[in-house]
Formats: sequence, C-alpha cells, structure tokens
Amino acid sequence: MEIIQPIITLLFFPAGLFVMGNGLAYLWVDRKLVAQYQNRIGPRWFQPLADVVKLLSKEEIVPTGIEAWLFNGLPLLALACALTAAVYVPLVGLQPAWSFQGDLIVTVYLLSVVTMSLALAGANTANRFSLIGAVRTLTQLFSYEAPFMLALLGPALVAGSWQISTINAFTGQHWLILTQPIGCVVALVGLMGKLELPPFDAPEAETEIVKGALTEYGGRGLALFQLAKAVELVVGLTLIAAFYLGGIGNPIEFFVKTLAILLVLAGLQSLFARFRIEQTAKWWRFAALLLLVQWLIIALLGGKTL
Repeated sequence: MEIIQPIITLLFFPAGLFVMGNGLAYLWVDRKLVAQYQNRIGPRWFQPLADVVKLLSKEEIVPTGIEAWLFNGLPLLALACALTAAVYVPLVGLQPAWSFQGDLIVTVYLLSVVTMSLALAGANTANRFSLIGAVRTLTQLFSYEAPFMLALLGPALVAGSWQISTINAFTGQHWLILTQPIGCVVALVGLMGKLELPPFDAPEAETEIVKGALTEYGGRGLALFQLAKAVELVVGLTLIAAFYLGGIGNPIEFFVKTLAILLVLAGLQSLFARFRIEQTAKWWRFAALLLLVQWLIIALLGGKTL
C-alpha cells in the first residue's frame, strides 16, 4: 500500500503522464486551430499521442562519429528539465508541488536548458542540416531569452516576490495585462520563440533544413524531444496566464485562460510568414528596449500597478 501514493503522484500530478498528456492535448488543439485558420481539417484528437507512441516503438539509430552518450542523454535531459519546471507552476489551478523564493528564475532556467539540449543535439552530429539548425537555435535563444525573462520579471517586480505562487496570488486581484500590455505581448511572442513555432520556426524549417537540429533523430530520441516541447508549452501558457490574466485559482480558470492564450498563439502562427533568423534577432532588440521602458515606468511608480 505504501507504493500506491508515489505511483499516483508519478502518473497524474505534479509530473509524469498527466503533464505530458496535457501537453500533447494542447499540441493537438494548437494544430487544430491553425488548420481551421487555414481552412483545413487538421489532425484527429489522438494524432500527437499516436506520433509519440509510434516513435517510442521504433529503433534508435545512432549515427557514426558522434558522442553516443550525448545523443542518447540530451533528449532525457530536455524532458527531465521540462517536467521539473512543471513542479513549480500552478498547473490546473492547484498549488505548485514545490515552491521557494526565487523559483521563477529556476523555472526560466530549466526551460532554457530544453532549448540548449536541442542545440547541443544538433551540434553533436556531422549533418550540415543539424549544424545549421543548432546555430539558428542558439541565435534565436540569445535573441529572445532576455526579453522573455524581463517580461516575466515585470509581474514579479510589482508583486514584490520572485516566487511563482506569491505572484500568482497577487495577480489574482490584478489583471496585469491591462497595466503591463507590453510585457504580456513580449511573453507571448517569447513563448513562440522558445517552442520554435511559426513565424519563429527558422531553426527547424522543413522546407530549408529538413528538421533542423533534430534531423538525425528518430525513434525514442525524437519522441522525448517532442514530449519536452509539449510540457514546455503547458508550463509557458500557465506562467503567462498566472502572471497576466488575473492568476489561476482553480481548474476552470486554468483551462479557460490557457486555451484563450493558445487561441491567440494559433492566430499569430497563421497570420505571419516565417521570419529569417536575422529578422528575429532585430525584432528582439526593440522588444527589450520597450520592456526596459516599462520597467522604468514601474520603478517611477514605486513598483505599484496603475
């Protein structure tokens, strides 16, 4: 009987199958919405899960002339970091499984490790498409990481805390999208950059470099990277909803607010054509400047909301 509770926790919450299943469901919603925007039918509800199951059942082929331990270990590292980040956020409107002062910084760092794992996976091979994808991934990471961090630190500044649960409790009484609209927009676009969603999909442009950094991956490695991105999507949506849309206090608020954000993200994916990598880097210069101006206004107001 003592083993039942750990198994339930592993399968359902705060990590494990529940978070990965939630991520796959949100990936399907995203693909379905984009298809509807483009006047297509889109995939069936089980397609993301079917893709992962099929990949997990395939043999993992390790290319010659690479570090095999890195090739096999990086997908595990990416998924582990994404699941660990999920521990600190109020998933489904519940209290985080673990919380401490400064867990916001740790969460953002863990999400960055997912992107770094993708880049290292591409740099670990001799395939030219993988190498180009790795360079683009790192370039895009350095472009959006600072503005994305600043966008999340804006609510932390007015809440007077670096703890996600404290910020969520504070924003339950304040819709910061009204007082910090620039930060909300930059956070949304930054999440798209993290997930390499269109129009920020230059690192894995299928029409140019096949699959980018993951060109050499198939089978279990590719499945684990896809699961890591699915979990990262849920964590990112939860952070934005908790910080800018009046907090998350129950499951209804969680699903309504995160799905509303996903609806906007799908619209942006359909609205814009793919940016070149240098265009992405230039855009984030203006985003960082605007966020610094917003920070200055917040500081002049004494860290209070408008």
